[in-house]
Amino acid sequence: MNDQTQPRKSLLDERRFEYLISGISDYAIYMLDPRGLVSSWNAGARRFKGYQTQEILGEHFSRFYTPEDREAGMPARALDTALTQGKYEAEGWRMRKDGSRFWAHVVIDPIYDEHAQLLGFAKVTRDVTERKRAEDALRESEQRFRLLVQGVTDYAIYMLSPEGTVTNWNTGAERIKGYLQDEIVGSHFSRFYIDEDKLAGIPAHALGTASSAGRFEAEGWRVRKDGSRFWAHVIIDAIHDESGTLIGFAKITRDLTEKKRAAQALEAADKALFQAQKMESIGQLTGGVAHDFNNLLSVLSSGLEVLALQRAEGDVRTIESMRRAVDRGARLTQQLLAFARQQPLQAEVRNINRIISGFETVLRRAGNSAIDFTIDLDRKAHSAEIDSARFESALLNLVVNARDAMPDGGRLLLTTANAALDGKSGPAQLAALPPREYVRISVADSGTGMPPDVVARAFEPFFTTKEVGKGTGLGLSQVYGFIKQSGGEVVIESRPGEGTTVSIYLPAVVDATVEDDNGHIERVLIVEDEPDLMDVAASLFTSMGYEVVTAASGYEAIDVMRQRDVDILFTDVVMPNGMNGIELASYTREHYPDTRIMLASGYPLPALKQRHGSGLGEFAFVNKPYRLSDLARTLRSAMR
Repeated sequence: MNDQTQPRKSLLDERRFEYLISGISDYAIYMLDPRGLVSSWNAGARRFKGYQTQEILGEHFSRFYTPEDREAGMPARALDTALTQGKYEAEGWRMRKDGSRFWAHVVIDPIYDEHAQLLGFAKVTRDVTERKRAEDALRESEQRFRLLVQGVTDYAIYMLSPEGTVTNWNTGAERIKGYLQDEIVGSHFSRFYIDEDKLAGIPAHALGTASSAGRFEAEGWRVRKDGSRFWAHVIIDAIHDESGTLIGFAKITRDLTEKKRAAQALEAADKALFQAQKMESIGQLTGGVAHDFNNLLSVLSSGLEVLALQRAEGDVRTIESMRRAVDRGARLTQQLLAFARQQPLQAEVRNINRIISGFETVLRRAGNSAIDFTIDLDRKAHSAEIDSARFESALLNLVVNARDAMPDGGRLLLTTANAALDGKSGPAQLAALPPREYVRISVADSGTGMPPDVVARAFEPFFTTKEVGKGTGLGLSQVYGFIKQSGGEVVIESRPGEGTTVSIYLPAVVDATVEDDNGHIERVLIVEDEPDLMDVAASLFTSMGYEVVTAASGYEAIDVMRQRDVDILFTDVVMPNGMNGIELASYTREHYPDTRIMLASGYPLPALKQRHGSGLGEFAFVNKPYRLSDLARTLRSAMR
């Protein structure tokens, strides 16, 4: 090749390169002189910038920038960066000839000659508006999804790495589990599991199942930051990328504690209802059997009386043995009737603590020296309307059962306390009791205890765990029937090896309490001119726990009220010495308005109204002769 051929080839190569650049339509490729003026323009530049070559040559390239970017000096900064760093690359909004904007990817390179003299800049621009829009749409979608997830407060929604580390955290997770995002991100999710589940490997099993099956779903106890437990419904989904590689897990947790408690309460209520229905059915059957058995015993008893008159003296012992057997059978039917709630009761308003204190000697005698027997009575325990004799028998039954459960000795505790039941809280058996005040009597032992299946049958007649001949199985059933007939309930709490507590709940006679909220014992003034009647009334009020003062006339009663505070005035209507009970009551209401007033008389109320006027109806009234229950009932009306 000669010397003339070489320049011709170089020139041809340059033209080919120039044609190549000019023909590219997907990129704007053009030259700038050192001042930034456009010195060349290709087809791509014409296509998406809109300028023809003759329109743009010699113009400054800054006209492609938005007004705000020009004001910020970005064109000059781009050339300076290209010079100092050898290259400038960026993305941003650019302007077309028609004023519309497009998102551009820009590269500017400085161009030097063989003597390192700056000839200008090569600028390559690509229109990536569609990519920008797609990215913005994706980003906006992700942002909306993020806001959606963050806005959910009823569910804990968060991501786990393939190893189980928490990588993000929503508001619901913060609310349910108690951790802030900064506190929990980077921690292993197993910290939410209870210790026994962690020891059993449940967290690893959950991830393993989700990884292999694609999903894991379960319910169980979880732990909050404060250490409290909640019942959770959990779903774990495995997340894979386009190639199928596991990149983590999506975990959703919902707090179902209230639903769990409601289900447990419903289950307990169903069990209690079934037990109550079963006991009611057994009670009806038992009552019928006892009634028929009593009739048979009546025939036998009457027949024995006839035989005793007809037989010779040698047969007397046989007849007496038969009579004793009849008596035992009669006692057995009384126990059955007690369970069936068909026994006759002599209920009176009584101070429960006083009944127990008066019966304490018998109760302690039922124990033995190896038992530490403690009686702890709440001095503010309410009274109750109860058959005291049968109540004492029920207590004795419970103490004997407790003693038998501690053959080697132990601790026995008898307590009283007030209990306000709302029909919702407490053991399921109490749900059927009307919401009100109750007095609770509990007998607790440290004995052998009972498993749940035995507790469930403990009140059934003839059911016993004692050896043959050691018990009839009617003790607890008799207690149960008596307390149910008295409007109360019996609850057994027991665990094998941890002892048993039997609690009796009786409707409290709150209105007959003898103490106010500060523990003050109330004082009653009894006005009666008959000494014997005064003594009887004083004994009745004393038995209910009141402090009693007396007066024989209305004037004497006024002197008493001037000297001391009186909470209740209980006065006879007809009295000598010039002032009757109605006049005394009116005087008391005027001068001592806080004193409650009760009138008593042997005359019927209509006759008294005819004699003394209708004003008598303003006061609580009780007829003579009166009983303790009459006084308690009238006291309640006087307190309204």
